[in-house]
Amino acid sequence: MSASSVVTRFAPSPTGFLHIGGARTALFNLLFARHHGGKFLLRIEDTDKARSTQEAIDAILDGMTWLDLHWDGETVFQSQRAARHVEVAEAMLAGGHAYRCYATSEELAELREQQRAAKLPLRYDGRWRDRTDWPEDAPYAVRLKAPRDGETAIDDLVQGRVTVQNSELDDMILLRSDGTPTYMLAVVVDDHDMDVTHVIRGDDHLNNAFRQLGIIKAMGWPEPAYAHIPLIHGADGAKLSKRHGALGVDAYRDELGMLPEAVNNYLLRLGWGHGDAEIISRDQAIEWFDIGGVGRSPSRFDLKKLENLNGHYLREADDARLAGLADPRVAKLIGRALSPDEQALLVRAMPELKPRAKTLDEIADGATFLFAARPLTIDDKAAALLQGEAPTLLGKAHDALAAVSDWAAGPIEEAVRQVAEEAGIGLGKVAQPLRAALTGRTTSPGIFDVLVLLGRAESLARLADVAQGNRGSAEAQMIKE
Repeated sequence: MSASSVVTRFAPSPTGFLHIGGARTALFNLLFARHHGGKFLLRIEDTDKARSTQEAIDAILDGMTWLDLHWDGETVFQSQRAARHVEVAEAMLAGGHAYRCYATSEELAELREQQRAAKLPLRYDGRWRDRTDWPEDAPYAVRLKAPRDGETAIDDLVQGRVTVQNSELDDMILLRSDGTPTYMLAVVVDDHDMDVTHVIRGDDHLNNAFRQLGIIKAMGWPEPAYAHIPLIHGADGAKLSKRHGALGVDAYRDELGMLPEAVNNYLLRLGWGHGDAEIISRDQAIEWFDIGGVGRSPSRFDLKKLENLNGHYLREADDARLAGLADPRVAKLIGRALSPDEQALLVRAMPELKPRAKTLDEIADGATFLFAARPLTIDDKAAALLQGEAPTLLGKAHDALAAVSDWAAGPIEEAVRQVAEEAGIGLGKVAQPLRAALTGRTTSPGIFDVLVLLGRAESLARLADVAQGNRGSAEAQMIKE
């Protein structure tokens, strides 16, 4: 195998969103090709016209682009290659590797019922395999003349050597009676014509590989190397479902607020590893990735681990980029678009917001206090901090802060500490009511950073509202809405 000869492909069926498991398959194919200096191709297997939709195709392409899973060359659409698939089936007929099957659907249904009753495998019995007494002008399917004796072996790059007795493989249909090619035929022909050298896919396709090899051998084509990757399970070990996080890739972006680099990193570590490395960049992944690092056991998807990883990438991300991603989420929460000045404030606030967040939604939620209208709505927990002597204390803090000429963290902190010392209390006893009055919550960035971000005028106005008893409440806001 020369380095430049490696060709992999990702071949999704556009019957729904780009599943998280499919995204991992695409990632592994891309990394293997890039590691070996080869090509990574994309084929849309849209032969099932009843279920394939343009919306699903767009979702697949959008998801792959978001994850930076860029493929080489043009996208191949399987449905456009039907004539070529038929051509190969006819060549197999001419070469004696396939045959005409005139069995009707009623006959095949009766055969299956008989096999069920006898508790036998449901398998075509080859009744037309060696016949030539073909009925004139009757429709027929084309079936592969599979070997009956011996065994078929695959030296899978993940699963190891796997064998199947040929007696267990029936003569599968290549062309239906209406002349349309089957998925099993189309996949093999397309992989050959696209010069695919390595078929990397989920291990639910392992049984298909044995059947597809029958076509490859009949045509005398080179066999690809196979790597069947264990599927992803939920954290409880059960088959991955929506309750585990089996969502479309777009949902991780739009609904869960994940960054693509975090999703990529997490998918990479689902079933593959490089020592103890956890945080792995795309360049490192290309350098390190090889199929030998893929395990044979199913991986377990853990949304909490993905969120923690996303938190890391949020902290590393560019502030302007994060602000741009958080902007529409903030706008949705506050019910209006941000002005240019507010957008600039969101960028300035990002160093204080992102260390506390694991998702873009958490960043947006944490930023809403910056753009809240007065009087500020105070949640119940924060309101509890504004009882008793708190308004008086905040009045003193207001006066002390009003005297600060240089509105920066240092002078602000000095003024607040002075208020605490004069009141004979600890700094926290002033900081917590300050936080409640300025943000309406009990959690926020550091209180001095909050004051700096809000600015002198807004900070003093919010403190004055609380000191004068002019403030909103969660209950009042609910009634208003």
